Amino acid sequence: MKLAQLNQELRQRILNLPGVTERQNAGIHEDAFFVGRTMFMHIHGRGHCDIRLPKDDQERVLREGKAGPHRWAPEAGYVTLIVDDEEDLEPAMDLIRMSHQHFAGKQSILRTEHQ
Repeated sequence: MKLAQLNQELRQRILNLPGVTERQNAGIHEDAFFVGRTMFMHIHGRGHCDIRLPKDDQERVLREGKAGPHRWAPEAGYVTLIVDDEEDLEPAMDLIRMSHQHFAGKQSILRTEHQ
């Protein structure tokens, strides 16, 4: 699969998660993905994924070598993973789903509190 096709497949898988929206060129992020009003991940260029995780998950993922530390915002829970071939898609989606579930859950808690 060519890199452009791989990037499109990744984006489509992310957008298939419940409640996910995409904003292109959101600040410095070329492709930013949101659940509710929370950006839970973004992609720089083709396949450079920055994924936001709860701190305990971030520490475990880094310790297990499933992703690398984020250059600029590790304190916010971000990790970095590069998707540059088909074998990287599913490991990336595992982390993306983990992030999505966490932040989607927080959104439903907030909606319940304000009803």
